[in-house]
Amino acid sequence: MKVLVTGGAGFIGSHLVDALLARGAQVRVLDNFATGKRSNLRQVMGDIELIEGDIRDLDTCRAACDGMERVWHLAALGSVPRSVADPLTSHTVNITGTLHMLLAARDAGVRRLVFASSSSVYGANPQVPREETQHPMPISPYANTKLSAELYTLIFSQLYGMETVALRYFNVFGPRQDPGSQYAAVVPLFFSALLSGKSPTIYGDGEQSREFTFVEDCVQGNILAGTVEGPGIVGEAFNIAAGRPATVNRLLATIQRAVGAEIPAQYRPPRAGDVRFSDAVTEKAAGRLGFAPRYTLEAGIAKSAEWYTAWHAAGCPA
Repeated sequence: MKVLVTGGAGFIGSHLVDALLARGAQVRVLDNFATGKRSNLRQVMGDIELIEGDIRDLDTCRAACDGMERVWHLAALGSVPRSVADPLTSHTVNITGTLHMLLAARDAGVRRLVFASSSSVYGANPQVPREETQHPMPISPYANTKLSAELYTLIFSQLYGMETVALRYFNVFGPRQDPGSQYAAVVPLFFSALLSGKSPTIYGDGEQSREFTFVEDCVQGNILAGTVEGPGIVGEAFNIAAGRPATVNRLLATIQRAVGAEIPAQYRPPRAGDVRFSDAVTEKAAGRLGFAPRYTLEAGIAKSAEWYTAWHAAGCPA
């Protein structure tokens, strides 16, 4: 199986590359290394084909899709705060870039494209837990870009007969997630702060809930979405989540125990664009894809702690 992973040098993308190689796939990676890291691919560099390029360039997307059977499109510019500060760049990368990938995949005869969407598309919808049938109500430019790109993905299935699937990720965490960016996610920021003897920052009261999904479970969902055959899969969106919501305060307490550092948090006002609750229903993915998350929050944090402790001991290499 010849496959392309866009954003394959990123946190989730590099774990997906590992899993695809383990399944015997011939893997091509497209990444511009704006947020991805070469170190994430160091262990597989001799086993993959790497194209360094930007999804905002249509010709690059066409070259990347040439000869591919399946595409996992993970390349994106993440972070709600970054999109609030610079909505135009988020738009061009996440919407225009996705349209380029869809056009390139369609014209190359790619059999199936899996798109990495986001739980942020639910936004201000008051219904919890989140179900795929809910009306999306994005409240940030990032969420809007993910919803728009997701709709493009599903429309291509309807109009052009492409096999497309959208996955709405819920707060994925695990080894290789970068704490170095000013827009880093909460899990790596908590690890970085505690291992450095600093007080972590929590925006809001910490009682906001999230589905903290371990990266190996997210990869499982991706593999299934790209390979499972049957009705009710193509042209659909699926929640990919742990199915076990936890508050940010509980997350911090779990990480504190994992690294043996009881440093209290500093609480600051909530950030613009952040949602209060992000609990998920995963029955659709379970029933149609066979998705079955295996990791509890504690088990995923324990595996992550091993990586972050080693990373910190090595001097926090880039």
